[in-house]
This record gives sequence, C-alpha cells and structure tokens, in this order.
Amino acid sequence: MLCIGMKFTAAQSAGGVCYGMIGDNLPSKQDTVALFNSNGISRMRIYFPVTELFEALKGSNIELIVDVARESLQAISSDPNAANAWVNTNIKPYAQDVKFKYITTGNEIHPGDAEAQFVFSAMQNIHNALAASNLGQIKVSTAIDLSLLGNSYPPSAGAFSESATGYMQQIINFLVPNGSPLLVNIYPYFAYIGNQKDIPLEYALFTQQGNNDVGYQNLFDAMLDSTYAALEKIGGNGLQIVVSESGWPSSGGVGASIDNAGRYYQNLINHVKGGTPMKPNGPIETYLFAMYDEDQKPGAETERHFGIYHADKSLKYALNFK
Repeated sequence: MLCIGMKFTAAQSAGGVCYGMIGDNLPSKQDTVALFNSNGISRMRIYFPVTELFEALKGSNIELIVDVARESLQAISSDPNAANAWVNTNIKPYAQDVKFKYITTGNEIHPGDAEAQFVFSAMQNIHNALAASNLGQIKVSTAIDLSLLGNSYPPSAGAFSESATGYMQQIINFLVPNGSPLLVNIYPYFAYIGNQKDIPLEYALFTQQGNNDVGYQNLFDAMLDSTYAALEKIGGNGLQIVVSESGWPSSGGVGASIDNAGRYYQNLINHVKGGTPMKPNGPIETYLFAMYDEDQKPGAETERHFGIYHADKSLKYALNFK
C-alpha cells in the first residue's frame, strides 16, 4: 500500500499514539520525537519513565502520558516518600519543558493481581507528590481493560464483574473528586477473535452498514458505552473516559492483516472526532497502539505486529490524518 504522512490538525487533537519500546531495532528517542513532530502527532503515551525521551521531548509541545511501572506500585503505595522521589526524579526536572498530561499508576491491573491492592494508594501518593511540587495540573489515573466487565451487551446494561466492582469503586472514589479521567484500553480486535460467531468483522472494522438491534453501528462505540454504563452503576456519572490504547495487528493471527489493520486505524481516526450513542458530544481522546512493531514483545504473535510504523520509520499503512 502507498504510505502517506500523518498530520494531526487542531481539529483532530483527540489523537495520540502509544510509544512502546520492547524492540531491539527501533529508532532512537530523538528520531521518534522528530517523527511525531514532523507528522503533527501531538500526544504520546509511554509505559515507564525514560530520561532520554524526556530530554528529546523538551520544547516539542507533545502532550505526554507516563505510566508508573507495575514493579514500582508497591513501594509508591506504601511510602509517600517513594512517591515524592518518583515525581522528583521523573517529572519535576522536566515539567518546565515537557507537557505531562496524565500519570498512570499501572496498566491493565486486574483485581486478582497482587498489584491491585496498591493502585488506589499509589494514585493518592502520586497525586499528593505532584501537588507538593506545584504540579497539580497533571492528572493521575490508571488504565484498565474490558476484562473487568461482567456484562457488556447491550451496552446500556454494561456492568463490572462482581470481582472487579470493589476494585473499580476505589478507583472511582479517587478519580471523581480529583477531576481525573479513567483510562481504558479498547480493542475490538480481541473481542472479534474471541466471538467470531456473533461479531461480524465489518462491525469490528467500522465498515458495517446500518445499526444492529441495539442501535450500534460499530463495536468500538459499543465497548466504550458499555464501560460508561458500568461506571454509572457504581457512582461514576460524569467521569470521562480516555481511550488509552486501541489498535489492530497486521499479522500473526485470525483477522490480522495489512488490509484489516489499515482499515481499522483509518476508520478509528475518522470516527473519534465524534461521539458515541451514549456520549454523542465528541471528540473521544484516543491513543493508537502503537508507534512501532515491537519485535521482542512477549505473548501471542499478534503482539509484535501492532505498529503503524516500521522500524525504518516508514508508514505501514496509507493513513490520512487530515
């Protein structure tokens, strides 16, 4: 496919790209920031603090999500001094020149994980550490996936599972009073491959004509609205969701192809300028996963094929961000 440059304009500021680094052949941090800048990509998410990247981002105007690594959660949760040290090392020295947007305490922590008990206190301690450094404008949150839902269809009946409800209640009790969004990773691809009998490929790729029996034309909206419905059932009314990851693999599994992935990314870019049936007033702040294929990422083969760029910095798809 012919590849053309990506351009985010002010009207399309809902868009960002996740920058994973689990590869041995990836461009330098400086080259990656230059690639974001040259294509007008104005938002980035990373999964742990990287000093070299912070230096490269200085003066770039790119808004940044930084994750607190899973391995750091226990220490930060149990000791406010550890949270202060994390902020003083990773955020405060760069805050004048780097546009930190959100700090995410953990990515896809599940209620049964050992780290789940640390998420709420880690959010509190990071929030307090930022406030103590006069950086309270940086919002603190966590990122979940949709395995925490016990029911997702129809979207209006969305609800967290019994095992996840208490965990999510704690998170909401932090987010709502602090005006922070909830970050949610939404992957129609995984829903599709898990239930091909009931989910048409066209519904997952935004190419279905007409609405289904509950008024939805695409799976992304249904997944997002089911999460909103679940939040409302436990006191999260008015809470904003940021789609912190969404993507489609180009190889390695069922439905994973260049054509399908390119179609998904382009349709997602176009779609998130608007809203959903439940939340019609868009845009939807959304981060594409991911910048590059990560050749050393563990797990299923598809995990290594989510990049929108090749390691040589050429675009994999004919994406038009205009």
